[in-house]
Amino acid sequence: MSWIYLLFAIMFELCGTTLMKLSNGLTKITPAIGMFLSYALCFWLLSLSLKEIEVSVAYAIWSAVGIVIISIIGIVFFHETVNALKIVSILVIVAGVIGLNLSGVNH
Repeated sequence: MSWIYLLFAIMFELCGTTLMKLSNGLTKITPAIGMFLSYALCFWLLSLSLKEIEVSVAYAIWSAVGIVIISIIGIVFFHETVNALKIVSILVIVAGVIGLNLSGVNH
């Protein structure tokens, strides 16, 4: 069940970050409220996932998946720049998460 909590924590983190962008510096009230609610649910679910998943692994997965997907959202929907350094940097983060998972942690 902890992995399901982590999955939903990631989904709410992505919603919160996207709504943060849409809130235009918290000047648009509806996306701002959605952002706060999304982050509250995100951290609640992340804390539930930590009952069975080591914090180093859960946080690495949570942040890495969030970085990768929010980068894609930024590029596709907000027309943010993409270059080789950005792509390589994201791949290094993903490699680090894979390394943590292969480091002998039991699932």
